[in-house]
Amino acid sequence: MKLYFASCIGLFAVAAAKRVVVNWDLSYISIDRDGHSQRRAISVNGKLPIPPILATIGDTVELNVHNGLDRPTTIHAHGLFQTNNTHMDGPAMITQCGIPPGDSFTYMYKLENRGSYWIHGHQAHEISDGLRAAFIINDKPNEHPYQYDEDYLLTFEDWFKEEFADRMYQTLNPKESFPPPHGYASGLINGVNGNVTQELKFHPGKTYRIRLVNMGDLNSFQFSLPGHDMQVIEADGEYSVPYITDGIDIAPAQRYSVLVKAHDTDAYNYHFNATMHANFIPASPGLTPRVYTGNIEYNKNSPYQDTRAFYEKPDFKWLNDIEMEALDGQPAMIPTRNVYQDIGNKLYNTGQHLDHINNITFAMPNVPTLFTALSMGSLAMDPRVYGPQTNAVVLNYGEIVELTINSPAQLPHPIHRHGLTFQIVEYGPASTPFPIPEKFQNIPVRNALAAPMRRDTMSIPEYSYIKVRFRAVSAINILHCHYSVHAAIGMDMVFIEGPDVLQKTLRVPEKMYEMCRKQGIPTTGNAAGNKGFDFTGLPNAPALADLPNALALADQPNAPALADQPNSGPPQTHLNSFFLKFTCLLAYFLHFY
Repeated sequence: MKLYFASCIGLFAVAAAKRVVVNWDLSYISIDRDGHSQRRAISVNGKLPIPPILATIGDTVELNVHNGLDRPTTIHAHGLFQTNNTHMDGPAMITQCGIPPGDSFTYMYKLENRGSYWIHGHQAHEISDGLRAAFIINDKPNEHPYQYDEDYLLTFEDWFKEEFADRMYQTLNPKESFPPPHGYASGLINGVNGNVTQELKFHPGKTYRIRLVNMGDLNSFQFSLPGHDMQVIEADGEYSVPYITDGIDIAPAQRYSVLVKAHDTDAYNYHFNATMHANFIPASPGLTPRVYTGNIEYNKNSPYQDTRAFYEKPDFKWLNDIEMEALDGQPAMIPTRNVYQDIGNKLYNTGQHLDHINNITFAMPNVPTLFTALSMGSLAMDPRVYGPQTNAVVLNYGEIVELTINSPAQLPHPIHRHGLTFQIVEYGPASTPFPIPEKFQNIPVRNALAAPMRRDTMSIPEYSYIKVRFRAVSAINILHCHYSVHAAIGMDMVFIEGPDVLQKTLRVPEKMYEMCRKQGIPTTGNAAGNKGFDFTGLPNAPALADLPNALALADQPNAPALADQPNSGPPQTHLNSFFLKFTCLLAYFLHFY
C-alpha cells in the first residue's frame, strides 16, 4: 500500500523502518504561495511546502532540527502520544526552552499511535508563517482495520499576505482599533493554490483512503466529494466505526480519513470541493468564503459529471463527531474529578482585548513549566508554584477528568489538548446571563453513543459547551485554542499531570538545560525561578480593566463577583461583562480577522 501526496511533491512510499531519521534546516525564504502575494516565510531545507513525515506505528522518528532563523523556535508533533516523553512535546516555555538561533536539537518520537497527524512550530506562532507539515503514521502490515487499495493525502492551509507578527501588532496595540481590520487568507491544498492542486486518480472498482488534514491558522474547510459515498473511519488518529456523511467541516488542527469506493466505470470524472470559511467573518464575494475544487480523474478523456444537485438535496448530511463511535468500543469513562472552564475575550488593564480561560489570560512563565514540576519537590503538587498567569490545574496520576468548557460566544473555538486524546461525551447550550441571538437559541443537549469518539482537537460550536473525559498521565500538557491569534492573546492553560510521578520517572537530556542557559533562562524553581511562593521577578499578569461605574453593573443589586477559585467550578460573571459584551465582543465575534 502506498501513500500519495497529491501535489508536485510527488510520491512517497511508507517505509517499514524501525528508525526514521528526518533532518530539518529552518531558514527564511521569499515566496509567492497563492499566486497573489510575495512574502517572507519559513522553509525547511530551503523548501516550502514542507514534505510530510511518513512512518509506521512502533517506529522511532529522529527529527534533527537546525534553527537558521533569527529567533528561538520549537517543534510540536500535533496529536502524538508522549508517554514518558513529555519533554519532547515542544510548546515553548511549557516543556522546553526554544532552540536558540544557530543551534540544533533532536526530537525523538516513539510512535505509539497510528493515523493522520501533523507537525508545526510552537513558538512565536510560526505555524502561520509556513512551519507546518503532515505527519502520517501507518499501520503495520496486515494490521489495517480497514482494507483499501491506495492512500491519498490532502492538506489544507490558509495563507495570509502578512506575517503573523504584523497581524499580532494590530491586534495587541492599544492605539489601534479593535477588532483590527480582518485580513482574508488564500486557501492552499497540498501546499499550492487550492484550484491548481494535482488531481486524484481513481480506477474503477478500487477503494481509496483520503486523509484530510487542516493545518490552517484560522479557517475551516468544508470537504465534499459529490457523486461518491464517503465513509469516515478516523478522527485525529483514532479509528471509528464507519460513519457515512456527505460533507465534513474540518476545523483548524483537526484531521479525518474517509474511505471512498470508486465507480465501476470510468465514463465520468468528478470534482471534489473544499470551501475555506470562517463563519464569524462576514461574507464578501471573492474573499470569503473561498471555494476550491479539485479533480477526481477516472479517464482524462471522459467528461466531468454535473453534480450541482448534490448540494441542493434537502437531506445533505454534515459530520457531527458526537454521533461517531470509537472502533474499539471503549465505553465512556467514569469521572473522578470535574474541571470547569469558561472561555472568552475581555478588556484588560493594558488597554488590550485579550482572550481568557476563567478570566485568566495566559502569559509565559520565567521557567519552563516542566522544569518547575521536576525541581519543586512536594510543592509541585500545588498549582500556585506554576504562577497565576499559566492557569495551571494539577491532576493526580490516573485521575479520570470530566472537563467542561463553556463558550458563550458567536464563533466556534477549536481547542487542542496536548499529549493524548479525550472522549467527546456531550454538547449543549452555553451558560450565559446575556441574550443569545435567535439563530443560536434552543441548542439541544446531545450525548455520545455507547463508545464515545476520541480525538485531540474539539470544535466547540457557537454559544455551546462541550464535555470531554480523559485519564491523567504523568506529563505537562497545554490546552489552547488552535486559532493562532487566540492562543497568542491568552486562550491557553496547562494541565500538570502526576508531577510526583514525573519526578521519579523522567530524565531530561542535558542539551535541553543547555539551551535554556544559553538564553539566560532559569531551569529550577517556581514560575519566577525562585523558591517556594516567592514570585519576585515574574511579570505582572494583566488584570481585568476597571470601567466607568456608569457603564458597569456594580450598582445593580446582588451583582455577582469573580469566583475565588477559578478552577474549582463555574466562575461567576464579572461585574463589567455587560459593557464588554455589547461594545467590544459583538464586533469581535462578527468581524474578527
